[in-house]
Amino acid sequence: MTVHFDFDNSYARLPERFYVRQPPAPVRAPGLIRVNRDLARHLRIDADALESPDGLAVLAGNAVPNGADPLAQAYAGHQFGGWVPQLGDGRALLLGEVVDVDGVRRDIQLKGSGPTPFSRRGDGRAWLGPVLREYVVSEAMHVLGIPTTRALAAVTTGEAVIREMNLPGAVLTRVARSHIRVGTFQFFAARQDTDALRALTDHVLARHYPQADGALGLLNAVIDAQAELVAQWLGVGFIHGVMNTDNMSVAGETIDYGPCAFMDAYHPEKVFSSIDRFGRYAYARQPDIAVWNLAQFATCLLPLIDDDRDAAVETATQAVHRFPDVFAAAWLRVFRAKLGLAGEEDGDAELIQALLDRMAATGADFTNTFAALTDGTARDAFPDPAAFDGWAEAWQARRARGADDAAMRRANPRIIPRNHRIEQAIEAAVGGDLAPFHRLTEALTDPTRDDAELAQPPSADEEVRQTFCGT
Repeated sequence: MTVHFDFDNSYARLPERFYVRQPPAPVRAPGLIRVNRDLARHLRIDADALESPDGLAVLAGNAVPNGADPLAQAYAGHQFGGWVPQLGDGRALLLGEVVDVDGVRRDIQLKGSGPTPFSRRGDGRAWLGPVLREYVVSEAMHVLGIPTTRALAAVTTGEAVIREMNLPGAVLTRVARSHIRVGTFQFFAARQDTDALRALTDHVLARHYPQADGALGLLNAVIDAQAELVAQWLGVGFIHGVMNTDNMSVAGETIDYGPCAFMDAYHPEKVFSSIDRFGRYAYARQPDIAVWNLAQFATCLLPLIDDDRDAAVETATQAVHRFPDVFAAAWLRVFRAKLGLAGEEDGDAELIQALLDRMAATGADFTNTFAALTDGTARDAFPDPAAFDGWAEAWQARRARGADDAAMRRANPRIIPRNHRIEQAIEAAVGGDLAPFHRLTEALTDPTRDDAELAQPPSADEEVRQTFCGT
């Protein structure tokens, strides 16, 4: 059964210095793990065809479908604050773009599809663990209503990938509004290629922000999108783990799930990423890093904002300085909903922070505490009921002046992709049992469901303290 993609590849029509064209590297013995049938239908793709041998060949990189124009995108970036002038897609290829049933243009990308000129001596492959992690977490984020790349399919390759040991290889088919990053702009800014910056700006405006006007309008639109995104991350206890500029999407989506994690016990300085040794990308530092990244983005756009560099710097600085207020408003909106507060009062931020401080001091589980607030059982769920009592009186008084129980139910999931459950699913999959992965993926399609097993925080011997990139 032939799989058909209705490709219309706008990025491939940009100048050739934006990318390198090349086909994916075939694999020895591809095997299907999962096709996201709902997403396939949304993309106007026949899910049955994707699950056929012909579809499997495309998903593994063994065949290039008609109309595809495979390419590795060029970009640069700051990684943990250090400048790298050339990065690019080192293990991914953009097959092409389709327009979904809502009229939104979507990239379809193979991740783990083999080496490219940007691989920097890497093998260009992915092993099974990070592929399953990204599938689970990105789809869970989508269901939670948080802008994100999505997983269309995952396949095994029948080949080993060496990551200190031999591990089973896999390929993820990833879908995004685009894969254009802050680092894409940095690539051309570092080369003083103003023509490329202008072409890229025009492309992003037309694709993502058609109501925005020029480079300054683009900067403001990305600031707004990132402020909203990071506020939503904090609302579910999510830690990205590698908020490098090359991992910040200008479309305002969560992208590049590597050592990401959802917190169990709450603490603002929580870090999971094995490579974040100094806590640069800790939970509560993510808004500050977003500002830092956006300042790099603004710097790239200076030649397009004003011919007078000093005037451009002043204008761009004023734009970036908007972020704290925009973020604070988004954060308040997210956490007011989590506490079931209707309307706005001046003391709301202090009330929210007081709860978070008590949670941090007592090791309260982030997800379960807010779910218990929804149920009216938070006192029993709180590790120190007295600490909860000291806060609850003020909360109840505030809700007496304005409550929104429906918003609270929507804002507080009961189940999330907890680290230990993901690791258990990966361990089973490496041993040949994909059933735990499928069960977890299916369960997370309804984060409000009552599932005592998935809602249970890890025991001491189950707790996952570090997560890893997979490269």
